[in-house]
Amino acid sequence: MSAATVRLTTAQALVRFLAAQYTERDGVRRRLIAGTWGVFGHGNVAGLGQALVEYADRMPFHQGRNEQAMVHAAVGHARQLDRLSAQAVTTSIGPGATNLVTGAALATINRLPVLLLPGDYFASRAAAPLLQQLEHPVSADVSVNDTLRPVSRWFDRITRPEALIPSALAAMRVLSDPAETGAVTLALPQDVQAEAHDWPEEFFADRVWRVRRPAPDPQELAEAVRAVRAAERPLIVAGGGVHHSGAEEALKALVDATGIPVASTQAGKGSLRHDHPADVGGIGHTGTAVADDLARTADLVIGVGTRYTDFTTASGTLFQNPAVRFLNLNITAFDAHKLAARTLVCDARTGLEQLAGALAGHRVDAAYEAGYRAGKERWERVVEAAYRADDDGAVPTQTQVLGALDAVVGEEDVVINAAGSLPGDLHKLWRARSPRQYHLEYGYSCMGYEIPAALGVQQAAPGTRVWALVGDGTYLMNPTEIVTAVQENLPVKMVLVQNHGYASIGGLSETVGAERFGTAYRHRAADGTFTGAPLPVDLAANAASLGMEVRRAKTVRELREALAAVRDTDRPSCVYVETDPAPTAPRPRPGGTCRWPRCPAGRPRPRPARATTVRSPPAATTCEPARPDRGAACRDRRRARQRVGCPPGVGRPARMSLRWTACEERGSRRETGRDGPPAAPATGAG
Repeated sequence: MSAATVRLTTAQALVRFLAAQYTERDGVRRRLIAGTWGVFGHGNVAGLGQALVEYADRMPFHQGRNEQAMVHAAVGHARQLDRLSAQAVTTSIGPGATNLVTGAALATINRLPVLLLPGDYFASRAAAPLLQQLEHPVSADVSVNDTLRPVSRWFDRITRPEALIPSALAAMRVLSDPAETGAVTLALPQDVQAEAHDWPEEFFADRVWRVRRPAPDPQELAEAVRAVRAAERPLIVAGGGVHHSGAEEALKALVDATGIPVASTQAGKGSLRHDHPADVGGIGHTGTAVADDLARTADLVIGVGTRYTDFTTASGTLFQNPAVRFLNLNITAFDAHKLAARTLVCDARTGLEQLAGALAGHRVDAAYEAGYRAGKERWERVVEAAYRADDDGAVPTQTQVLGALDAVVGEEDVVINAAGSLPGDLHKLWRARSPRQYHLEYGYSCMGYEIPAALGVQQAAPGTRVWALVGDGTYLMNPTEIVTAVQENLPVKMVLVQNHGYASIGGLSETVGAERFGTAYRHRAADGTFTGAPLPVDLAANAASLGMEVRRAKTVRELREALAAVRDTDRPSCVYVETDPAPTAPRPRPGGTCRWPRCPAGRPRPRPARATTVRSPPAATTCEPARPDRGAACRDRRRARQRVGCPPGVGRPARMSLRWTACEERGSRRETGRDGPPAAPATGAG
């Protein structure tokens, strides 16, 4: 380094350094740290707070309301920009720092970069214990920031100013490396933040971190080509790595040439347009019938940029062909070697291009291609039926909400969701029109992600319409960044779906005999259970009180009108809709894959009625627990569908329609109505 130095505090040096960092891929350069989110307290206001004021022209600042939400916003920003740009998040010590943990876990699990800058206790111990400092009885160097170690890809505590230089460089290396990226934490003691030091000028020079596209090993490529040519029923599973690499066109070229069908994980959906002949939709627990049928009989599964989570593999039960083998193309060796696969450890785009070149002239059998195309056409009719609303004066179901949204979104709009029952319906039914449209955070499936992530996406892509699909459970956990959207005039569009509780986990609760315990937002009944009337909570009024423009929709017609009205608004807007809980998304077929492998064995068992002051039906030998009588119409339908056992091959109690909730809510006021096959529950609660 040169001899020239400049005297700055550690915090000033860090902000100047971050403002000079760039990534470059394929000749396109971006700011590595595009801005900083912050909530100030005594742990960061005198250091980073002062530095961010001084260098406001170099480092944009965003004022958040909740520390976890700020991380989600930064993650949404990074995902929209293919991990080539990130944001920083600064907090005080204590609760501000520990609020980062959930967001950090989400970022690391999803392999998405975010820089965390929590304040820390005095390195000099001059004023100990500080307000909010954890005093550990046997380890004086432990602080609450150590909770960030297991969820960070890189962690350091900067106890001396000069330690910042190597640590900051290491942090940038991890953030910009697609094989290593995730949450990075630099814990900053309060006194060190404000300590002056003579810094080498070279530390602040522009630095470019080039994002490489490593090619596959030639021998591994040759083995992969032989495996593909030998396969009779190959299937590609497209994961999030396709998007992160910008490999969508390379995937399309390979598929157009070979005819190999493509199924998608939650992160990979949109790798092909929904109307491409080889796109067979979502795979796994929440997958389409055609994709899962192909997976059961595939003799070669080609995973591209996927981690093979339990929802993709149906908890290890999906790929049932005894002869099935795996070929994994992944930039991370850790993921490439899963399922004892042949590996191509390389960049997704580069690997797909070279694989396509080496497979020149090869194409799957015409009968195989015709078979999956026919299955795709059958599934499209299922989607149409789920979206269709014959009575536009009726209360919409959740899938009809998706159908109404499908009719108004544009080609480049972004739809964001993370938890509850919506991910399952979206994975099965959504028609992804462009690579970035389908934004599902399903690595951590974190309730509270959608609203702040929408802000991050909107910042990353100004002028793009961003829709956040939010359930009532998710909304109640994290609505705070609505205020930030209003403050920054970010025109995000929230579709707030009210079903009075945790519908998704309630469905799972029912299948395992837990009787939907603790999953409904209701008053206590006379027997002490939460089975009384719905709580008088007005979420639409709450969103309006935070500054959103809110439109209420009670019918399918009003929903369509409200969505069309907010589509082109230039301010944060909300469409609030209470849904008919009758599920209309298709259910798994008997003999299909088991979603929950540790469920009780699928056999009849007696379940005595719970003692209660409410009149109950007699006990029955079924897979369903007995329930209190909540309405004649519901009782009649329930008895008509009551089972005496579970379908063979499923390995879990068969599932009844979620229609019970509708009658429970409406009681004798609703004697008739539509009923549809139950949707498979998704993880999450809202």
